[in-house]
Amino acid sequence: MPQGQTADPEMIPSARTQERRLRRDLGFWGLTAIAFSNIVGSGWLFAAMYAARTAGPASLLSWVGAGLLCMLVALVMIELGASRPEGGGTVRWPLYASGRLVGTVIGWSVLLSVGGTAAEISAIMQYAAHYLPGLYRDGSLTISGLGVAATLSIVLTALNWFAVRLFARLNNLLTVSKIAVPLLTVVALLVSGWDSSRLTDHGGFAPYGYAACLSALAGGGIVYSVNGFQAPLDFSGETRNPRRTVPAAVLVGIGLAVLMYLALQVAFLFAVPDSALTHGWQGVNFDSPFGQLALVLNLHWLSTLLYADAVVSPGGSAYVGVALDARHTYALAKNGTLPRFFMAVEQRSGIPRRALVLNLAVILVFLLPFGGWQDIVSVMGDMYLLTYAACAVAAAVFLTAPGGRTAGWVPGLRWTAPVAFVVSAEFVYWSGWRDLRLALPLVLAGLLVFLAMHRSTGTGRPLTAELATGAWLVVFLAVLTLLSWLGSFGGSGRLPAPWDSLTVAVFGIAVYFWAVRSGVRVQAVRTHTDSLAQG
Repeated sequence: MPQGQTADPEMIPSARTQERRLRRDLGFWGLTAIAFSNIVGSGWLFAAMYAARTAGPASLLSWVGAGLLCMLVALVMIELGASRPEGGGTVRWPLYASGRLVGTVIGWSVLLSVGGTAAEISAIMQYAAHYLPGLYRDGSLTISGLGVAATLSIVLTALNWFAVRLFARLNNLLTVSKIAVPLLTVVALLVSGWDSSRLTDHGGFAPYGYAACLSALAGGGIVYSVNGFQAPLDFSGETRNPRRTVPAAVLVGIGLAVLMYLALQVAFLFAVPDSALTHGWQGVNFDSPFGQLALVLNLHWLSTLLYADAVVSPGGSAYVGVALDARHTYALAKNGTLPRFFMAVEQRSGIPRRALVLNLAVILVFLLPFGGWQDIVSVMGDMYLLTYAACAVAAAVFLTAPGGRTAGWVPGLRWTAPVAFVVSAEFVYWSGWRDLRLALPLVLAGLLVFLAMHRSTGTGRPLTAELATGAWLVVFLAVLTLLSWLGSFGGSGRLPAPWDSLTVAVFGIAVYFWAVRSGVRVQAVRTHTDSLAQG
């Protein structure tokens, strides 16, 4: 049993049986393709335009910053994946480190983030509307569009129904297309539409100020676009030699994806015609950005290719997302957040099929209230970031607790973890009040799930003890919501920039050390209980 895991006599035997059924068939290239494919999805089709509208040419700085900051967060996640490889690890580690309250709230957030796959499907519908206008209208899916999206969701679930080796091979083929088409787009646009004045005209390099670079991280879809690097970690339980393979796959996947996004942003900035910039960068508006831009430049062959690839790229990410979400749901069932019925792994294929079916239902639900790509990704990105923050705490707890251990792969984890936590908190805050007023209350609803689960099971530590050790997360979410309302990122402006971001950083540091101390106490109690049981 991994160190720090809750000793649940009823759960451990069945969990071990199901875990043994997972096949260790993935190697470095398979994991790297999963990382790259999960990062480069619909983001490459839309994020360059939304980032340019938000920050102008300065959006290039946003991509560089997002890449560096995500690598920092990834280092902490890598340490956890290398030292504790397990299917759905990003759901399990917060439970091990911080107890059931934190594990349940983060697990609830992860379950909600299944809706991110709906964003990929929505992107496909938005581009497909070029040929079938009845699918997408006025920023949302039509009834017929919902029907097609539901059918596509079922197809993606069916493709994930078989062995993980087949999944990896199909994903490798999709990844080749997801590299070739964006690179061809970059070259074609730069050759056909290069305008060297783009970085200085129409308001200059930073027409809306450098603070807009921060807004572009969330509002421009940049955080969502570079998100997804954690995918190899959630497949670490199905990987050959995870201590060596997982770290390399995560970092290489991030590096390749950020380089591609930078190239696409440059191509978009230099290729947009003057006629589209009469109202500045904020006036640029394409329903299908690169496809329509290719038509404006008379690149009809490229436009045809792009509209076709608009199915392949988001479809590939949705394909990986469906598989990844199934591992999360499987882990949630192991945690006890979901009924253990969903923990079952089919013996021949090694696939958690019941989890796949549940996730299909969640995807279909999320397709209904959200209409467009940007609406979905703005909320879903916050769900991912909260998971990263909880994992930063978990890494520090495992390192700090008496008898704690980590893989030792990441040097300087004692300072990397708190910085990663603060970075995650800032990313959440920069999402803006418009998105956080929906996202954070949704996550806080996980507290109700915890209370209901604790009342129904009646097992584990006393309720007061769980509330005491997990209170840091509830306070963190509540205060972030308040700061967002007070701040300058779509809030009331009572707390102006840059003092709002500085306040979030100071608050984040304080909560981080509170969380680590609480986690260390959880580990001490658990170690004492285990020693008494063994004695």
